[in-house]
Amino acid sequence: MSLHSSAAAEAPPDPRRWRALALISAAQFMLILDVTVVNVALPDIGADLGLTRATLTWVVTAYTLFFGGLMLLGGRLADVFGARRLMLAGLAVFTLASLVSGLAQNAPTLVGGRVAQGVGAALLSPAALATVTTAFHGPERNRALGVWAAIGGAGSALGVLLGGALTAGPGWRWVFFINVPAGLALLAALPVFVSARPAGQVRQRIDLPGAVLVTTATASLIYGLVGAGDAGWGNAGTLVPLVAAVVLFAAFALVERSVRAPLMRVEMLTRRPVLAGAFLMLVATGILIGLFFLGSFYLQHLRGYSALATGLLFLPVAVGTGLGAHLGSRLVGRLGGRVVAVSGLVVAAIGTGLLTGLSAGASVYTTLLPGLTVASVGLGAVFVAATTTALALTPHHEAGLASGVVNTFHELGGAVGIAVLSTIAAASLTGSGVTGFTAAFLASAVAAGVAALVAAGLMPGGRLPASSTPHVH
Repeated sequence: MSLHSSAAAEAPPDPRRWRALALISAAQFMLILDVTVVNVALPDIGADLGLTRATLTWVVTAYTLFFGGLMLLGGRLADVFGARRLMLAGLAVFTLASLVSGLAQNAPTLVGGRVAQGVGAALLSPAALATVTTAFHGPERNRALGVWAAIGGAGSALGVLLGGALTAGPGWRWVFFINVPAGLALLAALPVFVSARPAGQVRQRIDLPGAVLVTTATASLIYGLVGAGDAGWGNAGTLVPLVAAVVLFAAFALVERSVRAPLMRVEMLTRRPVLAGAFLMLVATGILIGLFFLGSFYLQHLRGYSALATGLLFLPVAVGTGLGAHLGSRLVGRLGGRVVAVSGLVVAAIGTGLLTGLSAGASVYTTLLPGLTVASVGLGAVFVAATTTALALTPHHEAGLASGVVNTFHELGGAVGIAVLSTIAAASLTGSGVTGFTAAFLASAVAAGVAALVAAGLMPGGRLPASSTPHVH
């Protein structure tokens, strides 16, 4: 062991570390909350600002796109300039962008605000996680990471409920305004309780070309997918951005192989556990966030439910996701990641398959709610299987890289899922009738079923090491 690591191990723990964790978790909670808090507010936002289906899709995906696309860059910047400095910078950007989004009077301002929120989140989240992992050691670190995981799961689920309450109360703008006082309070408190860590001693090059390429490639992919709902799959406005996305992703892979300090070592995706984890995260997040999106529109646009009632109806889905994650964490060590992932995807396929029987007049308590809840239980288990497999079967010194890759696919999965499902459901989102919704739910069921088959061959078999500890957001 090096003298530096020995000194770090013998250094007394910071007495402020648990209060620091509470503040950092609150900041992370805001970031995860904003993935889903907007979903229930979308019909009101669209009616108030006169937004099209495509623009409403971008209101959600712009945030997750830049959050996921720039997360690896945020992690590298935290290493170079210091985690606390990046965490505060990201929180400041996120807070200001939330104010801009809440004040928006037109589509460009709102989508631009959401882009800036994503940039702030990409700076804050990896720096926050780095701070947690360096402030805690031994068994305390596992406890701290458990808190981190719980915050992430609660944020995604409670976002829909909070979004409904705010939209029904003071109005949709408050799904953004609520971040402003919280962000300012955290900006004042974090420097008091979070210790400043020294910046990297060696100034590495920042892979800006890689960050630009991967974010632009994903944006082009989503633009093509969203446009297909209105222009059709054979239209040049759909095909050109899709082809451009393929070219840009290929260019990203070439750049990452040639630069000294790449954002992502592309060869990580050739490692079976990491590739399996990234694939499962992409599919599971895409389906879950897409279900929130479609369910919100079905309840409010087609069935006439209020925003508050819609948020409350998603409460069993939140419980289901947590239950699935709990069961997955208990079973993954006994049965292995493959069994849990395949089983979870089969359950998700059954749940989304139940949703294909929706009609314009059937009770949501016997059609929509059971299907969404069953699907959420399965997807909750898939999240745990994905992250645990990727991290438990990756060498310890590369766990950070593997975690960054899997978490990036987590955010990008939400963006791609909403883009695809909103395009399939376009007829129902912009008009009337249930056929668009049922087609999108059928696509979700097929995607989950196909993913189960892929997971059966891709996921490593056998039980995982007993020391593996899942930590996801």
